[in-house]
Amino acid sequence: MTISPQAPVASGTPTAPSRTSDAGAGSDFARLSRRIAEAGLMKRRPGYYTARLGLVTALLAAGWGAFLVLGDTWWQLAVAALLAFGFGQVALVAHDLAHRQVFRRGRPSETWGRLFGNLGIGMSYGWWMNKHTRHHANPNHEELDPDVAPDILVWSTAQARDSRGLARLIGGHQAWLFFPLLTLEGFNLHVASVRALRSPAMKHRVLEGGLLLLHLAAYVSALFLVLSPGKAIAFLFVHQCLFGVYLGCTFAPNHKGMPTFTGDERPDFLRRQVLTSRNVRGGRLTDVMLGGLNYQIEHHLFPSMPTPHLRRAQIIVRDYCAEIGVPYHETGLIRSYREALTHMHRAGEPIRRQRGAS
Repeated sequence: MTISPQAPVASGTPTAPSRTSDAGAGSDFARLSRRIAEAGLMKRRPGYYTARLGLVTALLAAGWGAFLVLGDTWWQLAVAALLAFGFGQVALVAHDLAHRQVFRRGRPSETWGRLFGNLGIGMSYGWWMNKHTRHHANPNHEELDPDVAPDILVWSTAQARDSRGLARLIGGHQAWLFFPLLTLEGFNLHVASVRALRSPAMKHRVLEGGLLLLHLAAYVSALFLVLSPGKAIAFLFVHQCLFGVYLGCTFAPNHKGMPTFTGDERPDFLRRQVLTSRNVRGGRLTDVMLGGLNYQIEHHLFPSMPTPHLRRAQIIVRDYCAEIGVPYHETGLIRSYREALTHMHRAGEPIRRQRGAS
């Protein structure tokens, strides 16, 4: 196991991996789990999620209702911005559904996940679920976590040295390009969702594809039936670009710039989740805007924990980490972006060095 030297680790040095089994009665995670369970923090919150799903649905309905009422006007770009926020909130709800925070059983979670994801915002629930499950199992592992696989961006100096194509072209200056690139993330999610339909591993491909097609047909038809071609294209770009930026800014603080692992050996479950995750301080507004993902450490330790319980769980987890000597990293939102961008800049150093030498 190696830890990326670029990654900041706050509050001390990582302790050695626990020698006890994660599933064992005496493991560090098992003891923490008992404290969380005794506090009642794994219990379902049907009232909260009924209200939240209702509010998110109302937000989407209000956005599209305003779109139909306003008609062919440039004021529709303001509606595009509102719907970008609405799409982001839908994605966060789909995330909670995928983790079975809302329903205990898989079938209603998948049903509502596809309705909100595929039909609501045009993002494949099945594709995202597969990708996100692998991320949770091995966060920030360069060979196993798809979120840090070298694609357009590189996440370590080793990836930078081996980079090819587009990653090599922009990798040296990726920190400066990160936020501009997020404007393409909304489009990327739609394209990746459609491409995933070709994979034999995708379950219910016909259903997923049908819902994606229905979303696309309704979306494009609404734009070009209500708006002139120029306004329709402008709406599409403003909406999708802002959606990508919002979603990217929601997920970027969680792991970027935290330790990355390579090789076959890994820390135990508790350390694997805590050391690679970053919490973001803030109040209720931060909780709403980031969908509870600002409690990333607690979410990774207990992915099925309902979002409203994460704030209380943080106190227990933070105190427990201090008790057993595991670093617990928490920072403000702006600083989280600064740490992530600093790490990305350092990761791209081999590319800049090689260009300077050529």
